[in-house]
Amino acid sequence: MDSAGAAEGARRADGAGGGGAARGTGGGDGGGALPARRPVTVVTGGGRGIGAAICARLAADGHDIALAYVNDPDAAARTAEAVRARGSRCVTVRVDISREGDVDLLFDTAAAELGPVTGLVNNAAVTGPLGRLADVSTDVLRRVVDVNLMGTLLCSRRAVREMTARAASGTADPGAAGKPPAGAGAIVNVSSAAATLGSPGEYVHYAATKAAVDALTVGLSKELGPEGVRVNAVAPGLVDTDMHAAMGDPDRPARMAPGIPLRRAGEPEEIAAAVAWLLSPEASYISGTVLRAAGGR
Repeated sequence: MDSAGAAEGARRADGAGGGGAARGTGGGDGGGALPARRPVTVVTGGGRGIGAAICARLAADGHDIALAYVNDPDAAARTAEAVRARGSRCVTVRVDISREGDVDLLFDTAAAELGPVTGLVNNAAVTGPLGRLADVSTDVLRRVVDVNLMGTLLCSRRAVREMTARAASGTADPGAAGKPPAGAGAIVNVSSAAATLGSPGEYVHYAATKAAVDALTVGLSKELGPEGVRVNAVAPGLVDTDMHAAMGDPDRPARMAPGIPLRRAGEPEEIAAAVAWLLSPEASYISGTVLRAAGGR
């Protein structure tokens, strides 16, 4: 999510659809029976860039998607169609995740349209213009912290409440004797290599919020492990998206590529593959991990 937020009257659910066809809101499967226990995953900032790639990849892996966006309904609609083209359902919800009421709207809509939420990808983030900390306005600082950290906390808290309640009620997959429920839920936070690099002269404020996301990942994984909820993160490095133009430096990927061991920027689909793996059963014993996807940097 790259803007200051949507107007209150514009926040809405924009339709779910299923089986490759769009439909209006109101529940149902779009005309075809779907397998039981189909994963339902909330993806914030899902309209463009890495978020759009994550939605498409998860749809290909069999997830139904609740796509949160804030400022580009056309991009969100295109991503939703890509999800449906892969045979999955998708509901798009226009929200500002730094607002508690909007987060509730997002999760309520996901549950009503798609079913119980089993996964969360905290992808939405903002940077503000590139520059030294001394030159960053207070409004930009607050917005970066509100979206990148507070928004991640609010979405995680709501997801955790639903996932742990499901584990406590016995509706999650039962674990083996003496073990916690399996598959109560999974959270993947999209962090950044900036969390450890610091990004001096570019966006140390953004880097600081991503370091906080890494700490949240580790701590929350330990808190929720006994209840069968896994929490991990992916830390992308330089990735070729329109974020760089939004920061005022559209040529940044090409300019920085020679300093990366693999000598290129990453592609959104490469980050999406890492996120999808962490949400998959293949990563069932992985929790508390920050998976760096930064080309060796």
